[in-house]
Amino acid sequence: MAKRLFDLLVAAVALLLLSPLLLVVGLTIKLDSPGPVFYRQPRVGRRGVVFRIHKFRTMHAGATGLPLTVGDDPRITRVGSFLRRTRLDELPQFIDVLQGAMSLVGPRPEVPRYVAHYPPALRERALAVRPGLTDPASLHFIDEAALLAAADDPEREYIQVILPAKLQRAAEYAEQASLASDIAVLWRTLLALLRRA
Repeated sequence: MAKRLFDLLVAAVALLLLSPLLLVVGLTIKLDSPGPVFYRQPRVGRRGVVFRIHKFRTMHAGATGLPLTVGDDPRITRVGSFLRRTRLDELPQFIDVLQGAMSLVGPRPEVPRYVAHYPPALRERALAVRPGLTDPASLHFIDEAALLAAADDPEREYIQVILPAKLQRAAEYAEQASLASDIAVLWRTLLALLRRA
């Protein structure tokens, strides 16, 4: 209960305080390339329930291909590159937190294509909690696109190496999470984003 109340309070305050920035980002996206401001994508949430995540659009409208970003992905717009580097494209997910589909801290929600590769032993544990804006695995793999760019087969690298490591951390988080640990992860995330900016 305390975690949910904390999520609601922080998400509501964040959306209120960041509303000018959200408007500027939305306008910049519209000026940079044709297409919608937001990108909605199916993700798998708590207990395997699928929801549509809110993100600022960072790719050219109509872009197709793997749901992975590899290195300097040509699908990414000029503004999108900056938004991804600074993680500003994730800010609309405060809406998902308010709606109850996500939490501030929790395993990052994955697309159904890769949830299908979850080992049964870890699937239930990883999906036992609400997915989050950030978590220890996100911090560990903050340069995931660069790691995938160095692989001969980026998708195989993701499925066989990165995804299992993320799942293990997700399962550990689900079993040990507390409000105090969530606040610590949020603080570490803020520091990491400030360094990247």
